[in-house]
Amino acid sequence: MGKIKALQTWIDDRFPMTSTWKAHLSEYYAPKNFNVWYVFGALALLVLVMQIATGILLTMHYKPDASQAFASVEYIMRDVPWGWLIRYLHSTGASLFFVVVYLHMFRALMYGSYRKPRELLWLFGMLIYLCMMAEAFFGYLLPWGQMSYWGAQVIVNLFGAIPFVGPDLSLWIRGDYVISDATLNRFFAFHVIAVPLALLGLVVAHLVALHEVGSNNPDGIEIKKKKDPATGIPLDGIPFFPYYVVKDIVGVVVFLMVFSAIVFFAPDMGGYFLEHNNFIAADPLQTPPHIAPVWYFTPFYSILRAVPPLFDSQFPGVLAMGLSVVILFLMPWLDRGAVKSIRYRGSLYKGALTAFVVAFLVLGYLGTEPTNVWGQFGSWLGRADRATVVARIFTTIYFLFFLLMPWYTKIDRTKPEPERVKAGALSQRSNRQYRSLR
Repeated sequence: MGKIKALQTWIDDRFPMTSTWKAHLSEYYAPKNFNVWYVFGALALLVLVMQIATGILLTMHYKPDASQAFASVEYIMRDVPWGWLIRYLHSTGASLFFVVVYLHMFRALMYGSYRKPRELLWLFGMLIYLCMMAEAFFGYLLPWGQMSYWGAQVIVNLFGAIPFVGPDLSLWIRGDYVISDATLNRFFAFHVIAVPLALLGLVVAHLVALHEVGSNNPDGIEIKKKKDPATGIPLDGIPFFPYYVVKDIVGVVVFLMVFSAIVFFAPDMGGYFLEHNNFIAADPLQTPPHIAPVWYFTPFYSILRAVPPLFDSQFPGVLAMGLSVVILFLMPWLDRGAVKSIRYRGSLYKGALTAFVVAFLVLGYLGTEPTNVWGQFGSWLGRADRATVVARIFTTIYFLFFLLMPWYTKIDRTKPEPERVKAGALSQRSNRQYRSLR
């Protein structure tokens, strides 16, 4: 033990190992009323590590060359030992990454985790979300299958609808006049090096910002306001380690069970995680009958299709799609509610949040379907198909959730927040036991 202590002292004199451990784990106090919604942040970090690890293994055998990319993926699946498992872990991880992040964001909307003093924390989180979208977009082309090729072709061409700079921007993204070998190499570099570096930096910034202002909780009140006068420890907090580390491990085990079930029994998830057309090599001369992005992009794709062209330009749809993401950055300043948590908000916010979630899910489903799948209405709607009309209704609901937020959160009737967090006897006993050990 003496040698270990000496080694620890030697390291601490040259690197803040012990102080970092205390600041971010052993002596970082989190609210003692966390519920299951607070496990998704840890799960997102777990999936990120898994994506990096499996991505590194895949790059050892993948060839970013238009003439060999699809064949190299087939080689990984058929000839590389456990290559099929690595590929399915990566593809399933990509979709479940968005699942846990969407649930993580939904928890923030429920409990007001974007409110003061966590505005910067929310902005870092939204930048992480943008990096995830870029990472998924650049990685989507790499299998060089039919859907990845034509999906990338359509999405890149959308940038061409931007006035003045659109054509040059599309050309710069592709590196050529069409999706080609140059595009594949460019996307590979962004997917493997550029975007992951930015993503890791933002994750670190997100965690540092979180531990600086402290975690939010289901009651939406600040635990740092009530501290023990003698120790300065928050009265409503318990150390993240070991209590929440153990609790997160339970969530990780459940998540890995679901993850494994998908990987081993339904890795394509009926065509939502891995499209059937992507098992066919890319053919620039044969367009698939229905081109759609992966499911986690489909709500925004529905918004794009819901907005009609203007002067034969699709720019209004592209603008609406961009605004549907950008408006999320403004959440801390749009919400004027007197309380943070949905536990103490009134029916207006609860109804608006429910409508927003329904709109997001419906738009996500519509984005996977052809626009004429439901037939057409009469000429009074300009022969618009039913799916487009429904998408326009729910697109309006999506934007009204944000645009009307300053009004309905301000007039909403709220319940008074408690001065202290509501905690069970188990949490209180754990806190007393830890303090007695100190």
